Amino acid sequence: MERTGKIYAIGEQSFPSLRDAGALYVDKTIYIYKLVSSKSKYYFLARPRRFGKSLFLSTLKSFFEGKRGLFKELYIDFTDWKWEKYPVLRLDLNKERYAEVNKLEDVLDKVFTQWEKKYSVDTIYTNYTQRFEAIIEAAHRITGKQVVILVDEYDKPLVSNLNNEDNFRHYRAKLAALYSNFKSCADHIRFVFLTGVSRFSKLSVFSDINNLRDISFENEYADICGISEKELKDNFSQGIAELSEKNGWDYDETIKRLKENYDGYRFAENGSDMYNPWSVLNAMEDEKIANYWNRTGLPTLIVESLKRIDTDLEQFLNTECTLNELMGLDLQSPRPVALLYQTGYLTIKSYDPFLEEYTLGVPNKEVKEGLFSMLLPEYVKVTNQDSHVYINRFIKDLLYRRPEQFMERLRSFFAAIPYDMEMENERNFHNALYVFMTLLGMKVHAELKISSGRIDILCETDRYIYVIELKYDGSAHKALDQIEHKGYTIPFETDSRKVICIGASYSSKERRITDWLIKLSPSI
Repeated sequence: MERTGKIYAIGEQSFPSLRDAGALYVDKTIYIYKLVSSKSKYYFLARPRRFGKSLFLSTLKSFFEGKRGLFKELYIDFTDWKWEKYPVLRLDLNKERYAEVNKLEDVLDKVFTQWEKKYSVDTIYTNYTQRFEAIIEAAHRITGKQVVILVDEYDKPLVSNLNNEDNFRHYRAKLAALYSNFKSCADHIRFVFLTGVSRFSKLSVFSDINNLRDISFENEYADICGISEKELKDNFSQGIAELSEKNGWDYDETIKRLKENYDGYRFAENGSDMYNPWSVLNAMEDEKIANYWNRTGLPTLIVESLKRIDTDLEQFLNTECTLNELMGLDLQSPRPVALLYQTGYLTIKSYDPFLEEYTLGVPNKEVKEGLFSMLLPEYVKVTNQDSHVYINRFIKDLLYRRPEQFMERLRSFFAAIPYDMEMENERNFHNALYVFMTLLGMKVHAELKISSGRIDILCETDRYIYVIELKYDGSAHKALDQIEHKGYTIPFETDSRKVICIGASYSSKERRITDWLIKLSPSI
């Protein structure tokens, strides 16, 4: 099949450029109509990076500027909207790293100077809050229309300085003063829309605007960013066909692979499962499945937060919490669960209306592999290149039923851990093994609950089930006996796969796996 020449416009955040180029656009204008038809005029939306927030703001800008020609054949083109032209002030704070305290002032000065020239404002103030106020008032006075304000990544200066208390305090004060104009200039404002990672607590923009509507968790706006399954099939049918042919898959197999790698995000109680748009567009353009989102970077803060948790990693990454725990962050002491949710490493898997509680989990295979690849060197101090070599060899051992070689490699793997790594902590040992085995790409559970107890490690392949019991400063005999006496293999007696039991001992003093015993099911 020849390629259709479809333009996917990867990374394009300009709605006019995308439309002028004839690039694929997933129509989200129904949500614009919902927003402008509502009684609210102040909105906030939190979504992970690379989820289309900037493109949505650009679409809002074109909409309020009355550029109807760009919206031809889109949902909103068929509504009763009057297409009036409003003055639009779009502030993008995502372009700087804010390592120095003057970076925000540099960004504001450049943008404000352009606005002051456009609306004939004399620059008589040095205070940026007053300059912003003067611009808003002048834009309303000159055009006769109230002002639309769009702020992209309103919290970027704060997020960039979570580990720098002085810079953090400086930017918090500056942003709070700047955003206070949303309240003081209310008579001049038609519409405000802010995007960011989180609705951070202790920032006055949210406490001062009593009628700010946070749509981040609303069912009505759950699909405002990202790609639903229906949108995928409706908009990418040709791309799916080309991806299928390129890789020798049928349609169902292609959908399955796209789903397991890029789907799984959910942002409300009754929201759809959403695909990551960045990854889908890249997969269509490259005609292959790869970990695209991970290449855009894993925040160091995420790794540091996970290293500090005092619990089983698998349990933490499949946890329950309330809406209040997810909605806002105290920037000076961010909770790991909220931080991982708002950055896209955890997402909503289900909701219990009786308990008013969300169950969270890792969205998909792409996110899991990226997260665990970054975590592995933190536990075992190997380079990414070394870990890939190990992992490929381990995979072959498990797939081809070579448990002895698997354990030999595992012993060598942990023997290479530097002395300063705190593997004498049993929790760290279990978490390290869980991270490593998850990276093998198989179905892995750590401390799996069954009626008779907890299985330390359960690893499943298409043909084999590995039941692994680890005795920390104990014997391999006791570990293997525990598997038998507690009936850890009973749940798999009717499974057509073969069960392989491994009892192993780990010495905290010698800092290595010292011994193991293997018992194969009778039919092997």
